[in-house]
Amino acid sequence: MPACSSSRSGGRSTGTRSAIPQLSWREPQPAPIVLVSGPEEVCAERAIAGVRDYLRAEDASLEVSDIRADDYAAGTLLALTSPSLFGEPRLVRVLGVEKCSDAFLTEALSYLSHPQDGATVLLRHTGASVRGKKLLDAIRAGQGGGVEIACPALKRESDRFDFAAAEFSQARKRIAPGALRALVSAFADDLTELAAACQQLISDVAEDITEQTVVRYYGGRVETSAFTVADTAIAGRYGEALIALRHALASGADPVPLVAAIASKLRTMARVAGHREPSAALAARLGLKDWQVDRARRDLSGWTESTLGMAIQAAARADAEVKGGSRDSVFALERLVTVIATREPFAGASR
Repeated sequence: MPACSSSRSGGRSTGTRSAIPQLSWREPQPAPIVLVSGPEEVCAERAIAGVRDYLRAEDASLEVSDIRADDYAAGTLLALTSPSLFGEPRLVRVLGVEKCSDAFLTEALSYLSHPQDGATVLLRHTGASVRGKKLLDAIRAGQGGGVEIACPALKRESDRFDFAAAEFSQARKRIAPGALRALVSAFADDLTELAAACQQLISDVAEDITEQTVVRYYGGRVETSAFTVADTAIAGRYGEALIALRHALASGADPVPLVAAIASKLRTMARVAGHREPSAALAARLGLKDWQVDRARRDLSGWTESTLGMAIQAAARADAEVKGGSRDSVFALERLVTVIATREPFAGASR
């Protein structure tokens, strides 16, 4: 079975060494024991469904049973995995392993020594507690002939971008980089909603997906995203930037991540500025994605070393002010947007 090559897509999030194959949640495969670990529920649900579909494609008579490890009746695991009269394959999905009862833990550990032929036992552990650690350690040590499908939290923007890009790639649907960026930033707080938005576009839109498509479907969310404020300000569209900022604040956006989004784009621009090597080579050297390098190079149009330095200093000041250094965080944001969009020092009175 193939090992997963990236911890973001399927590798385990802990530093513990494992003796069993590590599989991507996008390409799950069955084994006598399948451990689905980690907190990202969207990925875990995909992995669990993928294992079921894989087994069902091999034999349509697959028997699927669900039990809870935290509300476990003694003997259930062995009863569900034992061969039936007609020998159908069995899939037993066990949820709540991070809250498992002593009875389940004892029987599951015993089961690892003698897995039933034709049975796949899938264990879901969210990592929310250390409960069941002895069982996880035994599986990872190779007892039972298992595999692990890790589903670590996708917290960074680049992780969510990769997630969404893979959704469209897997569906063989083309989406413009700007449209993908707008979609990811619009659903930055909820991977479940981002996944649903991707699937809706894949299902509903026959042609290639553009930025206009994303705005048509999710305009309200896109308009108020932090990166819309950053993009319009950096592009020098002062009026649009102020309108986007006010829309974002009116919809409840927190000033701290707004400043963070702007500062992040400015820092990327500074890292890319002055380098002429190909995007892929520069991205690899700087630890960025190709699209981030390409976008930063476009953003740098009209900027100089002096104006970029001034904007970065303004972002640092605004960051301190929205984190408690000023009584008026809205004014701090407006001043930052003004400096960036006009590329000139702020001439207004301070507050």
